[in-house]
Amino acid sequence: MSDRSRPAAPGISVGLRPERPADRPFLLGLYTAHRWEELRPVPWTDAQKRAFLAMQFDAQAKHYRATYDAARWDLITFRGRRAGRLYVCPLPGQLRIVDISVLPEFRRIGIGTYLLRDLIAEAEAEQLRLGVHVDQQNPALRWYERLGFTVVEVRTPYLYMERPAGFRG
Repeated sequence: MSDRSRPAAPGISVGLRPERPADRPFLLGLYTAHRWEELRPVPWTDAQKRAFLAMQFDAQAKHYRATYDAARWDLITFRGRRAGRLYVCPLPGQLRIVDISVLPEFRRIGIGTYLLRDLIAEAEAEQLRLGVHVDQQNPALRWYERLGFTVVEVRTPYLYMERPAGFRG
C-alpha cells in the first residue's frame, strides 16, 4: 500500500502509510508521550518509567496483532513528518478503530477529525457501524460524541462507543 497523502484542509497535508519495523522507535515515543503524564506521581526514575512503558508498549502491540489480525496498521503523516498512528480493523458488520494517536505537537490542528471523517465515510459507504474503545478519562470522549458516537457498553475503565451505519447528525 502506498502513501495516501491528501489535503485535509487548505494548507494541511495528512497521509497514511503502512507501519514498518523501522518505525518502532517512533511508535514507542508516541506511546510514551501518551502515557508519561499518568506516571508522574509514581516514585520511579525516568529510566524505570521508560522501561515500564516499553514493556507496556510491547504487550499492547502483541495484543493488537493477536486480536485484530486483519487490521490496517498505518502511520499518520503530516506535511511529510510522522505524526501518529491509526489502526483500523474490519469486523463483521463494523469497522473498528483499534487505535488513533497523535503526538502532542500535532494535536488540535484537524488531523484526527480529518481521519475520523474519512473513516465515517468509509463505514457509511459499506453500511457498517464504526466502533472504538475510549478510556472514560480521555478528553477525546467528547470529540467522539460530537461526531455521532454513543456509548454502547461500559467496561471500566473503557467505554465502547459506536457510530451507527447511516447515522445523520
